[in-house]
Amino acid sequence: MPRYGYGISSTALWLSLLLGSCVGIQNESTLQLQSFDHAILNGSNIWSNKDLEVTVTANANEVENDDDGAKTDRHEALLAQSSIIYGLTEVANASNVNPICHAQLKHVQRSILNKQPWALKVLDASGGKPSGFIFGQNYWLGSREACGSMQRPLGITLSKQYKRQMHNGLITQQSPFDMDYRVIYLRHNSPWQVELKLMSEQIIHIGLCLPSSCKSSEIQQLTSDYMAGSFKDSDIFEMQPEVLYVKDLKLRDVFYDRLSFKLVVGFVLATCAFMLCAQQLSVAKQLPADGHVDGAGLAPVESEIWRALHFLLKWRPVQSFVSCYDVANNWRRIVATRENSSSEIPLLNGLRSVCAVGILIFHVMWFMYFTVHNKATLLAYGEQIFFQYISSAPLLVDVFFTISGFLQTYNFLRNTKQLQAIRDNGSIANVKLFCKLLFHRYLRLVPLYLIVMGSVDLVFAYIGDTSVYHINERFDEICSQHWWRNLLFIQNFYDFNDLCLNWSWSMACDMQFFLIANAILFLYVKHPKSAKLLTLGGLVANIVWSFGIGIKSNFEFSFDIVYGTSSQIYINPIVRVLPYIVGSIVAFCLAERRVSYQLSEGQQRWLWHFCLLVFVICIHSTFKRDLGYMITVVLFALGRICFSLSVCWMIVGSATGRGVWWSRLLEARCFQHLNRVSYAFYLLNPLIISLIYGLSSSSTHADPIMLCIICCGFTLIVYLASIVFSMAFELPYSNLSSLLLRKPKTT
Repeated sequence: MPRYGYGISSTALWLSLLLGSCVGIQNESTLQLQSFDHAILNGSNIWSNKDLEVTVTANANEVENDDDGAKTDRHEALLAQSSIIYGLTEVANASNVNPICHAQLKHVQRSILNKQPWALKVLDASGGKPSGFIFGQNYWLGSREACGSMQRPLGITLSKQYKRQMHNGLITQQSPFDMDYRVIYLRHNSPWQVELKLMSEQIIHIGLCLPSSCKSSEIQQLTSDYMAGSFKDSDIFEMQPEVLYVKDLKLRDVFYDRLSFKLVVGFVLATCAFMLCAQQLSVAKQLPADGHVDGAGLAPVESEIWRALHFLLKWRPVQSFVSCYDVANNWRRIVATRENSSSEIPLLNGLRSVCAVGILIFHVMWFMYFTVHNKATLLAYGEQIFFQYISSAPLLVDVFFTISGFLQTYNFLRNTKQLQAIRDNGSIANVKLFCKLLFHRYLRLVPLYLIVMGSVDLVFAYIGDTSVYHINERFDEICSQHWWRNLLFIQNFYDFNDLCLNWSWSMACDMQFFLIANAILFLYVKHPKSAKLLTLGGLVANIVWSFGIGIKSNFEFSFDIVYGTSSQIYINPIVRVLPYIVGSIVAFCLAERRVSYQLSEGQQRWLWHFCLLVFVICIHSTFKRDLGYMITVVLFALGRICFSLSVCWMIVGSATGRGVWWSRLLEARCFQHLNRVSYAFYLLNPLIISLIYGLSSSSTHADPIMLCIICCGFTLIVYLASIVFSMAFELPYSNLSSLLLRKPKTT
């Protein structure tokens, strides 16, 4: 009996060892070969992982499985608290999502716990909270490209000659159902993030890779449920998140039904047709008289088209109009340079061009702001002395106002024929002349302005649908309602946040200043003393008003105050007219020779360098941004006068043939070309900057070296685009304006 018992024990031990080597838990190779045949997934049943487990195990394996189960539980608890995509799969149930979405989310959950490669790619592609939240990191975007690889594996070839530790399915394995990249937008109320009060910096962007069957409304509800429960970062940073909306990053069909789309396409097609006609007219003038009438050498259809165009272009007014669109002539005009004449002010070309580039650099910082994940650091750079040229770039707009005021008055007073006509005309005739001048200015400005406005509407509608970012300045919504304000040049009378093309406020100011200045100049021709008193009174009133509005607003140079007082100060025409008045007064003194002076060559050089020093000091006057509102208001009002006077001396010195080495650089011939595209350059740069940043899939890090490189790239891109837009939508109408101003020849 003992021997028999010993044999039974030996047999039992041998069987247990044999069965212990047969482990029935799924391994990686099993997962790689697993198929999905359920109708919700790919056509038939969902296979539960529990059904696939083999329950015949030895005691040692039971202990191992218990350890694996404990690890799975720990992973599940950790993922539920830290991973947003996993948290959504956990809170999903049959009551808050549709059946297909529910089944697929649960399948993602099980596959993540079982470490299937495609599921871990979903987990990895979905965003989670990164570091840097305190200083503005609100972009938890994950990877849009990685989510796209769920259906479209990366086209990368890896050699089999090298041994790799990675799982085989990382590149090739696809998800068993369609996945989409979505972005969820939350507004947080955390006291643990620096609040800058600039635009909408408290919007968190969360990029998730989710089943296509889940609707955006369902995802929004799931996110609200998850944020209210399991998300621990919300508790630590006291976010109190509120889900705003979910974006699927797909362009809506209504995009092509927009009025701006039809107008822009129509405008572009009409311009191309006029350019074609101008080209045909140019060719026709070079052909023999009998050759081009018969359409010799052309195909039958082309010949008929040519005959129709030739018949239409026989009419001289049509020829003159079409010639305005001649591409070759406009190209020669835009690139032509010549020696500066004594009647010109060559420094204006360089001054405009340099200031236009300075404003572009500021616009790069401004319109990249909605993509920057270290916003506080970006503003900190703006307060450093080296970056004052950028952060104080809005002051450069005063350079353009000073130049406009100077040229408006200087050219008006030098036009002796027009002055005599105004003296001889009655009131009605002068009103007609005034309206004529206004019409020609409007004709030169509006076509390019209109095409840019339509393009901005389309671009912001496009990135509003397809960009991963929350777009704070929705010009597509604003322009569709308030476009007429821009066409009337009165948009700066309204709140800054209601502006269509908020950088166009300076154009509205300039048009308003043009009207007022022209009215005063007409008055000056008839009643000189009244016009002088009115101008001086306007200057004093403007200074007093600037002091008053600055004190009332507690104005300071800090970025939040400057942004918060944009409507009251920054775009207010009453405040911004000061440099225009200063430029007009200096032009009057120069044109009428009211101020004469004799300076030695050394004194002239000293004055040039002193004006440059004043210019630089005014640019750097915002280095200290917490001086208190009284000192700030004094600097704001009087500093702008000094700034405008320094610009005026540069203009006067160049007009009288004086200069130093750095002013000669601004008079270089290359700036003649750049000055001709400066209008398009100013209008286009915010559009191009916003489009390029809006199309990016990852947030931007504000770094000085990279910003320098980015600004150089944007300068080149905007410059090339400005040439195209100027030739197509600015020069033709400038030619047309000159054509209309020309009196017909009498025989």
